[in-house]
Amino acid sequence: MNTHPRPPEPSLPTAPDAPPPQGSALEVLAAFLKLGLTSFGGPVAHLGYFHTEFVLRRRWIDERSYADLVALCQFLPGPASSQVGMALGLGRAGWWGALAAWLGFTLPSALALMLLAAGLSQWAGLAASGALHGLKVVAVAVVAQAVWGMARVLCPDRLRAAWAIAAALLVLAVPSSYGQLAAIILGGALGRWALKLGPLPSAQHQHYGVSKKMGSCLLVVYAVLLALSPWAIATYGGSVLALLSQFYQAGALVFGGGHVVLPLLQAGLVPGGLVSNDVLLAGYGAAQAVPGPLFTFAAYLGIAMPAPLGGWWAGLALLVAIFLPGLLLVAGALPHWESLRQRAAVQRVMAGINASVVGVLLAALYDPVWTSAIHSRLDFGLALAAFGLLVFARLSPLWVVLGAALCGWWLF
Repeated sequence: MNTHPRPPEPSLPTAPDAPPPQGSALEVLAAFLKLGLTSFGGPVAHLGYFHTEFVLRRRWIDERSYADLVALCQFLPGPASSQVGMALGLGRAGWWGALAAWLGFTLPSALALMLLAAGLSQWAGLAASGALHGLKVVAVAVVAQAVWGMARVLCPDRLRAAWAIAAALLVLAVPSSYGQLAAIILGGALGRWALKLGPLPSAQHQHYGVSKKMGSCLLVVYAVLLALSPWAIATYGGSVLALLSQFYQAGALVFGGGHVVLPLLQAGLVPGGLVSNDVLLAGYGAAQAVPGPLFTFAAYLGIAMPAPLGGWWAGLALLVAIFLPGLLLVAGALPHWESLRQRAAVQRVMAGINASVVGVLLAALYDPVWTSAIHSRLDFGLALAAFGLLVFARLSPLWVVLGAALCGWWLF
């Protein structure tokens, strides 16, 4: 008989990737406010900042769950980096955490662009200045870079490349939101019936506190608001409700990145005289020089519009309207994500839509971006130099935009 006492069983070590206990909305706000003030470089760079801050440093989420979350937000329409941020806030501190993440990441750049728009409305000469012309010219380079990069990723075969060109021709032939919507719908149908894609690998997921029932309700709300938007725009044209519906619709249909918001908003705002092409493109160029998401361009447009629709409250309201569909989608899709992304039909539809997005952006590169900014050889030379610095020298968009504004002030 063994009389020796049994040694105590060793305690299991804590997994190094285990997230800390749930935090507070104030903690989330402070973390995302720092990123909102410093995250230059666009959505891909934002995802890198998020990985460093929340996976490596704060350990709010593990590597695999973060990669899966990024895959979801790249798959859905809307501002991918903002959707990742709102989902991280949701998982950390619930719905108040999602709101805090959005506020912290969005408000710094939104306020900067609103101040710019207020300056344009107070001093009319600024809209015709050389610096603003430089911002319009650099918008050509920024959109060309987006078309270049997205085409390489989203149109890897002849069928999708051909459809992207056809979608661009359709949008140029029907220069309105109807043409863009038709291109997206037809692209989804083409992908559903003509494309063949391999299966996606499965992955484990983190729980975000959203049940499947609640997620389904959020997706229904998203779809109902989107379905009612064209009716509201047509019935109440020129009213606040129509304007909010226009921005909600733009936020709900932005597949492939925030750059696509430019043609969607241009088609809805410029023909009605709410903003001019010059003011719109100047703000779009300036949006490249501020940190945070490109969707904060909506706040700039709210200030730039004439009274009674325009103003500070309009800028904030339009900011909420354009981000709302992204929040509804990501929170609604999280509990359904694995089964959704594994469906071959869904993958094919999204691949076709993404090819349409390249075509929509290609059409926008010509009209309104090129036609409004390039009027001389000097304009073309400045745009070409900016494109080279962005694509081949890989210079930060901040410095390229500031350099173009200075060149515009000096040359024009």
